[in-house]
Amino acid sequence: MSIWESIFYGIIQGIAEFLPISSSGHLAIFQSVLGTGDPESNISFNVLLHLGTLIAVFFVYWKDIWQLICSFFTLCGKLFKGNFKFSTYAEGERFVILILIATLPLVPAALLDDYIGALSSSVIVVGVILLFNALLLFFSDKMAKGNKTLAEVKPRNALAVGLCQMIAILPGLSRSGSTITGGLTQGFERPLAVKFSFIMSIPAIMGACVLELPDFFRTATTEGSTQLLIYMAGAVVAGLTGVAAMKLLTYISKKSNFRMFAYYCIAAGLFAIIWGVFH
Repeated sequence: MSIWESIFYGIIQGIAEFLPISSSGHLAIFQSVLGTGDPESNISFNVLLHLGTLIAVFFVYWKDIWQLICSFFTLCGKLFKGNFKFSTYAEGERFVILILIATLPLVPAALLDDYIGALSSSVIVVGVILLFNALLLFFSDKMAKGNKTLAEVKPRNALAVGLCQMIAILPGLSRSGSTITGGLTQGFERPLAVKFSFIMSIPAIMGACVLELPDFFRTATTEGSTQLLIYMAGAVVAGLTGVAAMKLLTYISKKSNFRMFAYYCIAAGLFAIIWGVFH
């Protein structure tokens, strides 16, 4: 892989990971159109790209994440003392529990990794799922404005959002779009739905990295330092563009709707289907 290919895929990963347009779908489309090696099939590059986007989340939400870390330890102390009543916990402690509950559906979803990889090899399938993603975004704009704050979110609400994240493992279905829509269906106020979506991506991305680390260390020793430096360039670009994408989506969620992303997904989906049929 050249340095320019690494940077290009880093831009795609950083933008599409957080905007509701599906990073996995775009990587599959560009791999087919450009005829380049699919970065998702390269373990070292895949791990580093995800680490880049993970660092982006930490950079944007470092205050909330630090509060969650502190709240995790105070929560452990209360649990050790036998306090298991959710309503008595501080807001940060409840946030920790809600994120953990929202992550639970990803555990069985990990068993479908090989099947999901096979779906990614079909550009037509990716295109169809992108069209469904567009419908999901149109639906999210039709949702009534919720006013539920973090203090009012219940464990069942977090589980519902987590189920949306589980479905979003399909290539072409945006994780951020699915989870934000899930939050809106549960009555979250829109800024909370966006923040909850981004922060709940942390255990998802970390889990993916942990699962791939053994293969990463095995392949990293054979690819050489030069190739790893090229991969790291893509990871840095993914992190930088990820920060910009998160800030853009946060701004748009306050000022506008997701209709522009829905129209884009329709265009991208139709392009993918046409390309797959005639190519």
